Amino acid sequence: MALVWPVQKPGDVGHSVQLVQYLLGAHDLNILVDGVYGLVTTAAVRDFQTRYRLTPDGEVGQRTWPALIVPVRTGSRGDAVRAVQDAASLLDPDYRWTLLVDGEFGSRTDAWVRHYQFSVHAVVDGEVGPTTWNHLARVDRIS
Repeated sequence: MALVWPVQKPGDVGHSVQLVQYLLGAHDLNILVDGVYGLVTTAAVRDFQTRYRLTPDGEVGQRTWPALIVPVRTGSRGDAVRAVQDAASLLDPDYRWTLLVDGEFGSRTDAWVRHYQFSVHAVVDGEVGPTTWNHLARVDRIS
């Protein structure tokens, strides 16, 4: 079954936009992670889409999300890990005080990912791959 991704576009705000911004950083398009899909985010998305030979419409949808996501697991580092850690503090306030947003996928990040995967009925493997990213990207639409 194909994953259905939420469309993120100029004017959107929220957690899913933050994920987009962190993931753009993981692709060396460093922008402020503020959860606001403004002009800078739109330009960065168009740049990303051009690099990956996608239609440069400035929206993150069914073709852009799969190219944008970066699988992460224990030992991974960088902005994609920060995206997961930031999501943990938003989605599970109990982790806010124990899980630093430091970009290092260690044992605490692994524990939260497994906890989250279990809670959304996904395969519990500790890896943030397409299915787990998809769940994280849809949080704004569900809550």
